[in-house]
Amino acid sequence: MSGSAITVERQAETAPALGGVRVAVLVPCRNEAATVAAVIADFRAALPGAEVHVFDNGSADATAEVAAAAGAIVRRASLPGKGNVVRRMFADVEADVYVLVDGDGTYDASAAPAMVRRLLAEGLDMVSAARVSVDAQAFRAGHRFGNRALSGVVRLVFGRQFRDMLTGYRAFSRRFVKSFPAASAGFEVETELTVHTLQMRLPSAEIEAPYGARPDGSESKLSTVRDGLRIARMISLMVREERPLQFFGSASLAALALAAALGWPVIAIYLATGLVPRLPTLVVAVGLVLVALLGVACGLILDTVSRARLEQRRLAYLMLPAPPALAGEEGRLARPAPR
Repeated sequence: MSGSAITVERQAETAPALGGVRVAVLVPCRNEAATVAAVIADFRAALPGAEVHVFDNGSADATAEVAAAAGAIVRRASLPGKGNVVRRMFADVEADVYVLVDGDGTYDASAAPAMVRRLLAEGLDMVSAARVSVDAQAFRAGHRFGNRALSGVVRLVFGRQFRDMLTGYRAFSRRFVKSFPAASAGFEVETELTVHTLQMRLPSAEIEAPYGARPDGSESKLSTVRDGLRIARMISLMVREERPLQFFGSASLAALALAAALGWPVIAIYLATGLVPRLPTLVVAVGLVLVALLGVACGLILDTVSRARLEQRRLAYLMLPAPPALAGEEGRLARPAPR
């Protein structure tokens, strides 16, 4: 969403007085020549003084040239995939507050001041923008269903969730950005950002922001099925790494249930007749019991390793300074009253 007089007016009214706080707007792009200039202009108007960094991920069109002409700092990220671009952005850009947004023109820049203001006023590490569709074509039914399904899985495993787990519009503190492991390669990076926040129990918030359709001449790179499967795989891997006892414990329970279903009829016949007529079935059942026991042992060992890794990430996070306080009367009013 860009270019409207109403949006520009809202940006002027809500632009926060950030003082000496350095804000960087990070825009990963691939073949976004049709939209990137408007995105840069909108965010420069919404966040005066912020640096806009465009990382071009192997575009075949003039994305880099258009972005440079619009006033952005343009760099190139050679490894394909949004996750690889985000890893490069987080490593190379220095700022106090980071705003991550896609370069397709679907996110409303006028929401950025509220996100930055809340992050600073409440000392948060992440503020995400839950998408509110303003166009019937903006949020396809498949994407909406997949978002809800994956969010439900994350809530089941990690205890809470964001309304929009897969949003590409977020604000971060410096200590979040510089301690984020960034292991994913593609669009599953949004899942990794959310799970990292939940697993580390970082202070975070979510606000609503308008979400529009891509303008004419702009094409989505997101595939509902392919990227949905990659995101589901990413969730599975992160559950295995962050909740290994839960992951392997569930697999062990499934193996025990199958072993009981196969083995109990054989045991019942043996108790009644003293014979074992289906020896192969009994062997399979015993093997499943051994697999279940091994699964529990692996879960216990990896749970200890996971806790150690979490402590290391926590220490790396604590080595970085907290977000700078928002100066002025607004910042004082935003602080919670002492208890």
